[in-house]
Amino acid sequence: MVVKTELCAFSEYRIYPGHGMKFVRRDGQPVIISSAKCRCMINQRKKPSKLVWTQAWRRLNKKGKDEGAGRKKSRRTVKAQRAIVGASIEDIKKRRQTPKARSVATEAALKEVKDRKKAGGAKHYSTGPKNTGGVAKNQKSSASSKAK
Repeated sequence: MVVKTELCAFSEYRIYPGHGMKFVRRDGQPVIISSAKCRCMINQRKKPSKLVWTQAWRRLNKKGKDEGAGRKKSRRTVKAQRAIVGASIEDIKKRRQTPKARSVATEAALKEVKDRKKAGGAKHYSTGPKNTGGVAKNQKSSASSKAK
C-alpha cells in the first residue's frame, strides 16, 4: 500500500497523512507546513537556506547523499605540441618517431651516402692528422738538444 505524503514548504520534510497544517498565503496559495517550528519561521520571514536543519541548506552545502549524480567526470587534458628553445616542432616529431620509421629513415640515409661514395670515386679522407715522422709540438727533438 502506497501512502501519499506531502512535502513541507519550509523544511522539505515528508508530511504523512494526519500530520501538518495548511496555511493559505495572501496570494491565495495553500502552503503545507509540517510543524509549529516551520510556521514560526515562515511568519518571521526566515530563509530556509540559512537554517542548518532544513533540506534547502543541506542541498546548498552539498550534505548527505546526492541522488542520481555519481562521481564527477574528470576532463582529459589536451596536450599541445610546443617548440623547445633550440629545437623546432619538426625536430621533436622526428625524435618521437617509432623505431621502425626511424630505422627506415636511417637506412635511406646510409644508402644515399653509399651512392655518393660510388659516384664520387675512390676519394679517401683521413679522420685525423697524419704523423709524418716529425717531432711533436711539445717535445724537443733529441738532435736539437744535442746540438746545443
